[in-house]
Amino acid sequence: QVHVVESGGGLVQPGESLSLSCTTSGSIFSIVAVAWYRQAPGKERDLVARITAGHSVDYADSVKGRFTISRDNGLNTVYLQMNSLKPDDTAVYFCNARLYSDPQHWGDYWGQGTQVTVSS
Repeated sequence: QVHVVESGGGLVQPGESLSLSCTTSGSIFSIVAVAWYRQAPGKERDLVARITAGHSVDYADSVKGRFTISRDNGLNTVYLQMNSLKPDDTAVYFCNARLYSDPQHWGDYWGQGTQVTVSS
């Protein structure tokens, strides 16, 4: 069993900051990458940022320069620091872990999501 859990969502005003955390645990051989996605009501779930075991990072154009994805040693805990938040950032934020439970079995695992609301 693999568990992915997000935390840190909440209600903030435009221009403020918020930090999200993602913790992956359970039967894991290795984690390939961890990514943050978000989904606003009526919209598709979109990639926000991704970080890999090799420390590569990618950001959606809409958050580049404002959001920072980071990790502890390893990918078991990943953070998303969100600065200069805008109302358009309002969404449920999901953490996705791509991992191998053993060398022959891999899959994507999702957290339950955490709500981020940016409003005055």
